[in-house]
Amino acid sequence: MLHIEAILAKYKVPKRKETSNDAIKELESVVGFTLPEDYKGFLINYQGFEDSVGEEYVSLWDLNELKQLNEEYLILENLPNTIGIGSNGAGELIALERKEERKFRVVITPYIDLSEEYHVHIGDSFTDFLQRLENGQEWFNETEN
Repeated sequence: MLHIEAILAKYKVPKRKETSNDAIKELESVVGFTLPEDYKGFLINYQGFEDSVGEEYVSLWDLNELKQLNEEYLILENLPNTIGIGSNGAGELIALERKEERKFRVVITPYIDLSEEYHVHIGDSFTDFLQRLENGQEWFNETEN
């Protein structure tokens, strides 16, 4: 978690004053799978965030709004192995996609057509996603899906 904490500190992501493991357990119950540890660490320790990381704009949703936003955008209904975690502010959803038990990747995908076929891989984990952005990675220069 050290690498992620350095990145989050650099961009002044606000720290959470109170943590709630119950809220995360409830969220995991709704999505039907256990969230990756690095992302849970983010949710427990940090609030939502909107600003640029590296060259890209990022809006990471706060724990208190995750369930509601996933329901409103019909993410869980259309993408049962995916949970929305934010957006790029330009019509694309940033999400964690479960590939197999305890194996995730971060994807960006259009809100307008929530289908796995449009997922663009932007990180091997939540930490990797933030490190790629910090290192100047652009959203759509990946060739892998």
